[in-house]
Amino acid sequence: MRNIMTIAGKELRGYFVSPMGWVVMGLFALLFGYFFYAHLSFFVQQSMQSQMGGGPVNVNQGMIRGVLGNASVIILFLLPMITMRTYAEEKRSGTIELLLTSPVTDVEIVFGKFLGAVGFYAALLGVTMLNIAILFIFGNPEVMPVVTGYLGLFLLGSCLISLGLFISSTTKNQVVAGAATFVVALLLWIVSWLGSSFGPNTAAVLSYLSITEHFDDFSKGVIDTKHALYYLSVIAFGLFLTVKSVDTERWRG
Repeated sequence: MRNIMTIAGKELRGYFVSPMGWVVMGLFALLFGYFFYAHLSFFVQQSMQSQMGGGPVNVNQGMIRGVLGNASVIILFLLPMITMRTYAEEKRSGTIELLLTSPVTDVEIVFGKFLGAVGFYAALLGVTMLNIAILFIFGNPEVMPVVTGYLGLFLLGSCLISLGLFISSTTKNQVVAGAATFVVALLLWIVSWLGSSFGPNTAAVLSYLSITEHFDDFSKGVIDTKHALYYLSVIAFGLFLTVKSVDTERWRG
């Protein structure tokens, strides 16, 4: 466990000393802030209309759910920038040989890098909570849908990180790793759209494979074990592939 935390700490510090890490954090905060402002403006308009005779407007359903839904799409585009350097940069600089010959196992290396990337991703989500805090200061939203929504974002991002680690471990080029991770994330996003071209059984399978379809219930405040199991399975699958890839690299070396 000590080796895992040492590697995770090194990886996490690497994100904050790298300009790319701050660029990703700035972009994520900027995009999240834009969608937060857009949904807030629309929510205020709906609230004013409701005071003039319309029905009551729920801040969780009318705003927070939409903001977190947009955040899940932003993550698909930005997370490849987090994972692309994890192994590709080590291979390019030649430090991967030092890591593989150090007294740590492949599992410790993979879990350490995974926790480091997840830690940085958690910091990104933490920045966005400043926007959500405004709603609690001036409004009265329900806490549970916000908590489950962020849990869904965390699991969704962790899935993409695990897959991104595997892709990064297969190449020396960061750009190739980032582009390939983005393509995989995009496919996992739009795969459910293909269901309309097939029968109901195939459509149901494709819908289940979609990484964003499982997020919807989290944004509603519902924790379904089916969705949690999907995310945990993808994380485990991605880490398994990464361990095998690192083990292959060790034997090649």
